Amino acid sequence: MKINVHYSSQHLDELYFTGKTSVVIDVLRATTVIVTALNNGAREIIPVSTVDFAMKVSGNAFSGQTLLGGERNTKKVEGFNLGNSPLEYTPEVVAGKSIILYTTNGSKAIVKAKFSENLFICAFNNLPAIAKELERLNKEVEIICAGSNGNFNLEDVICAGRLIKELQLITETEIDDSGRACLVLNKSFGKSIAKMLKETEHGKLLIENGFGNDIKECAKFGTTDTIPYYISGVIKKMDSGIAPDNVELKTS
Repeated sequence: MKINVHYSSQHLDELYFTGKTSVVIDVLRATTVIVTALNNGAREIIPVSTVDFAMKVSGNAFSGQTLLGGERNTKKVEGFNLGNSPLEYTPEVVAGKSIILYTTNGSKAIVKAKFSENLFICAFNNLPAIAKELERLNKEVEIICAGSNGNFNLEDVICAGRLIKELQLITETEIDDSGRACLVLNKSFGKSIAKMLKETEHGKLLIENGFGNDIKECAKFGTTDTIPYYISGVIKKMDSGIAPDNVELKTS
């Protein structure tokens, strides 16, 4: 399996991902939120790249069954129902709901990769399940770190390194230079995920803004088998053991 890693998607044209199998990572906090929401019964997540488009989509949505979620510079966007804390996306709040999600980096990276043949969402929470699904597909993989406004982001790169490490345990891999760097950083800083997240630039910012408990949630490893899968503009929970090629998706 050939694995390519991108530290940001901003420099890539969206057509680059056409026909590819891609994985988007935004540990703090968008991909953790998506995994949590779908695991807690959300019907689907609709990622958007601008606040204006989020408001436009919500205006056409079925009243009461759609929530606006996300953040701008860590804080909940004015007029949104939810922020970008995974702790907000409880079963009581999200079960059966469609969630329109805008975030500073994560949702934009997902939209950028929308032409992928297979597009998965990964956080530490569901990383082993993602690795197993990629091994089953056995296709070349593009790992996309959401980064921070187009810049390098340590936590996403370390998560990418851990994903590569998991894949190396179950299949033969060929890794690009960026992926090799991810492995080295994961080995150096990934032993304690929670400690690493607290010490990153974004982790420190979240703690300063009162989101310290989010760090603990984002640091949980392998706590769910939920696999978020993007198809036709929405992210849904993929049924266990069902190939994405068959597009048989669980919609709670």
